[in-house]
Amino acid sequence: MLAERPITPATLSRKDLPWQIKWDINTCTKCGRCTSVCPVNAIELGVFRKRDVKPPMGLSAKPTTEFSTFYGIRQRTDPAYACIGCAMCNMVCPNNAIEPSRQYDSTTLQFQNNRGGQPRTRGGRRNNSESLLDQIKFIRISMLTDPALDAGRHEFDVRTLLGRVLSPEAEIKCFRENGWKPPVREIYPLVIGGMSFGALSPNMWEGLQMGVAYLNEEMNMPVRICTGEGGCPPRLLRSRFLKYVILQIASGYFGWDEIIHAIPEMKEDPCAIEIKYGQGAKPGDGGLLMWYKVNKLIAAIRGVPSGVSLPSPPTHQTKYSIEEAVAKMIQSMSMAWGFRVPVYPKISASSTSLAVLNNLVRNPYAAGLAIDGEDGGTGAAYNVSMNHMGHPIASNLRDCYKALCVAGAQNEIPLIAGGGIGKHGNLAANAAALIMLGASMVQIGKYVMQAGAGCLGSEKDRCNVCNIGVCPKGITSQDPRVYRRLDPEKVAERVVDFYLSFDTELRKVIAPLGRSTSLPVGMSDALGISDKDAADRLDIKYVI
Repeated sequence: MLAERPITPATLSRKDLPWQIKWDINTCTKCGRCTSVCPVNAIELGVFRKRDVKPPMGLSAKPTTEFSTFYGIRQRTDPAYACIGCAMCNMVCPNNAIEPSRQYDSTTLQFQNNRGGQPRTRGGRRNNSESLLDQIKFIRISMLTDPALDAGRHEFDVRTLLGRVLSPEAEIKCFRENGWKPPVREIYPLVIGGMSFGALSPNMWEGLQMGVAYLNEEMNMPVRICTGEGGCPPRLLRSRFLKYVILQIASGYFGWDEIIHAIPEMKEDPCAIEIKYGQGAKPGDGGLLMWYKVNKLIAAIRGVPSGVSLPSPPTHQTKYSIEEAVAKMIQSMSMAWGFRVPVYPKISASSTSLAVLNNLVRNPYAAGLAIDGEDGGTGAAYNVSMNHMGHPIASNLRDCYKALCVAGAQNEIPLIAGGGIGKHGNLAANAAALIMLGASMVQIGKYVMQAGAGCLGSEKDRCNVCNIGVCPKGITSQDPRVYRRLDPEKVAERVVDFYLSFDTELRKVIAPLGRSTSLPVGMSDALGISDKDAADRLDIKYVI
């Protein structure tokens, strides 16, 4: 039996909601677990009145009507409490008596969501299931032309360099003229992208840090993790594990007072400094941590009052040109750590990426360029930004790499690609394709949440409430009652497992190329695609 709610001017029909709750009266025991765990209060305990018509007992008798009352579960039809399809109700139900079902793509809810003058904000990725990266094939296979390599037994150098890589002659010249040489880090090519302490729950953040530390110290995999905007706990800044961390500074400068004060007490230098100018979730806009998630701990680390939203400006204040941003930010951050730490900017993929890159080529302090494609998440973003703004990562990365080749700097400045990698679970294949298109390394965010902690979000607008602090898994919530569901040690274990799986699959891809001493960066002749326009745009082979 399906529970219904009367239609009033403030509600929609349940049929107008994209996610509908199916409830079985015969197996439900009314335990209340489903209503207690629903993150958006989409279901509630209701009282139902049922009308039964009894047939007449004889020829002259008339039918009789009886009414009975019973309790059950019903779905709320107010747009503010629309079901998000997370299926937490089904997970906790002992009798499998309830589940969400997506019948069709309803647009009615989209019209009703914009209420009170506040556009809807969403965490997650675009509601688009397409992925160009999944269409790319690896077509160059070493048979008799090159030595064949065994992915299981051959030794591979699956590492890359982060930092300005100069020739020996240029490095000596730089040292003689400036008294320093650009710092370079040897790291694993899969980086955990910026997700802040605040955006993620304490348990999730701790689990990620534990997993990264284990990979480095026990598995000899130099994996790095970016803090995102918002600083990090003081104990991490003063620990030896800081060398596995990339510190991000964004236009809001949240948490940077704590970082600057900790510099004299740091036992290790951070791996790098990332200056965020843009992100894939909302290109051209600053970061935003909504007030739901700014508790006393987050407020103390960021140096702000608790319970207020924390928007970052669209750009770093007092910097109005590329040259000024490079001079003031990249050089000053290099000076803060005595020119021992690589410093690079992160931008949203756009048609202006080439202009940024050309300026970085001329500046000796720039250690690379991170580009975040249009499929990047999971920050709080307007629907219009999430779904209609940004540039696909593959073509933008390819343009930048070809520009580096023209300037003769393709082996000098590393490109870091992100946004939609592993969107459909094909992480190793997507990463290998981007590396062959010109990336020295790739960064991931939502994939870590999905693989490392069981995130329920999808590209069909399932769940995707990362921004309002009601994450049913406790991944992006600051409510202790919710994030206690997440075991940091289990998160660390799963992070290690998926990195080992990625490493195995990446070796399977690069082994047939006959490459073992270095990553196949820019090896585009190994790629093919059945889309003629895409092949011409990316300058790879057209195959059918």
